[in-house]
Amino acid sequence: MKKKIGFIGAGNMGTAMLKGIIGNGLATNDEVIASCHSESTQKKVSEELGIEVTLDNKQAANADIVFLAVKPAVLPEVARQVKPELSEGQLIISVAAGFDLKKLHFILGGDLHIIRTMPNTPAMVGEAMSALCTDEKVTDSEKEEALALFNSFGKAEFVDEKLMDAVTGVSGSSPAFIYMIIEAMADAAVAEGMPRKQAYVFAAQSVLGSAKMVLETGKHPGELKDAVTSPAGTTIEGVAALERDGLRQAMIDAVRTAASKSREMSQN
Repeated sequence: MKKKIGFIGAGNMGTAMLKGIIGNGLATNDEVIASCHSESTQKKVSEELGIEVTLDNKQAANADIVFLAVKPAVLPEVARQVKPELSEGQLIISVAAGFDLKKLHFILGGDLHIIRTMPNTPAMVGEAMSALCTDEKVTDSEKEEALALFNSFGKAEFVDEKLMDAVTGVSGSSPAFIYMIIEAMADAAVAEGMPRKQAYVFAAQSVLGSAKMVLETGKHPGELKDAVTSPAGTTIEGVAALERDGLRQAMIDAVRTAASKSREMSQN
C-alpha cells in the first residue's frame, strides 16, 4: 500500500487493528504512527508493535490515512485538536460509534474523504466483522484500500449507512449474546458432570465450527441445522426445547433492541 497510516487512539481496538494491518504486510512498522493519552500506553504499544507512538494527536494526524479509534465521548475534542492538521484528499476512517457521516463532516471538515466503520471486538483475535459506509467523496480505490485494511483483521463489507444500526445489533453487540450462549451451554455440560474448563472448550469450539460451516459452505443455516437433526434423535429434541423456550424470538429481540439503542444514540 505504501501509505503513511496514523492511528489516533491505541486502545484495545486500535491495537488489534494495527496488529492485523502490520501482521498481514499492509504497512511496515515505520509506515505507522499511533497516538495515545498516557505514557504507560505509549510504552506498552511501542514495545508490543514496534511502531512510533506519540502523546500528540496532531502528529498522528499527519498521515495519508488517519484512523479515529477513540471513544465517542472524546471524539469532538480530538476532532478540534486535529482539524487544523487535516487537508483535502486525506482519507479519514472513523471507528467511533454514534457519529454518522454528516456529524463527522461537521466536526472534521466537509472536504475530507471520510469512511465510517464499525468493527467488533473479535478483531482482537483477527476475526472481526466490520461494516463500512461512506459517501460520494470517497473514491473506489480508497474503498478498496479500506476494505483491504479491515480484511486484515477479519471480514469487512460496505453497507448503506442506513443499515449501520442493524450492524450494531447483528455484529457490534452480538458477541456479548454469543458469550452468554457459550456460558449457558457450558453450564448445562457442568450440570451433566463435565469439568467447567473443559465445558467452555467444547461449547466455544462448537460455536466456532458452526459459524465456519455457515461461512465456508454457503449453505442456509436451516439446511445445516436439518443435516444434524436425525429423526427421533437427540438433536431434534434439543431443537424442540429451544423452540418451546423462545430462543429465536429472544435473539431477534436482543438484536433489534441493540439496533434501536444505536438509533437513539446517533440522534443525540
